[in-house]
Amino acid sequence: MIKRTLMLAASMGMSACNSPAAHYYTLQDAAPSAPTRLAKPPFQFEMLGVHMPVQVDQPQLVVRQNRGNLVILENDRWSAPLADEFHDALTERLERHLGTRDIAGLPKDAQRPVLSLQADVRRFDSLPGQYALVDVVWSLGMRGDSQQRRTLTCASLIRETAGIELNSLVIAHQRVIDQLAAEIAITAGAWARGTGACPN
Repeated sequence: MIKRTLMLAASMGMSACNSPAAHYYTLQDAAPSAPTRLAKPPFQFEMLGVHMPVQVDQPQLVVRQNRGNLVILENDRWSAPLADEFHDALTERLERHLGTRDIAGLPKDAQRPVLSLQADVRRFDSLPGQYALVDVVWSLGMRGDSQQRRTLTCASLIRETAGIELNSLVIAHQRVIDQLAAEIAITAGAWARGTGACPN
């Protein structure tokens, strides 16, 4: 019995040694540009939650083979839950565009209105050798100014060409978030001044 247990343990140890090493990926910008020097905005910024489709909100990268097939890549993983990765990457880019920090969960200045953003990702598609695509509905809210709370809900469908390598696919998703942040920031700035509308 002891001999059999030792043989099983040795077998499991050899199997573990032969397992491919896990690779980790992030949506954070590897070399972020210098912060945009903007005048202090007339609002405070609050980044709320990001909702992600359950099919892709996995520790592993989930890629599409064709219209119907999804493949979970066991040894290729996000460095954090995908919804958190997306949230943090979008927040970091918006902070640069808006020229202000995210104060979610922090005390607010009662003298300045708060602009909030919530994002509902409807599709997060990864097709190696073809594209990275995000379809997201995002909502801006403004509270604390002289008017009643107001909201604006928009949608963005953004697609970037990707190479066959997973690193290229992840970089394509980073570019998608770059574009999304730019769209949101331009809209938010104009909307806060009373002149903004959803991007075409």
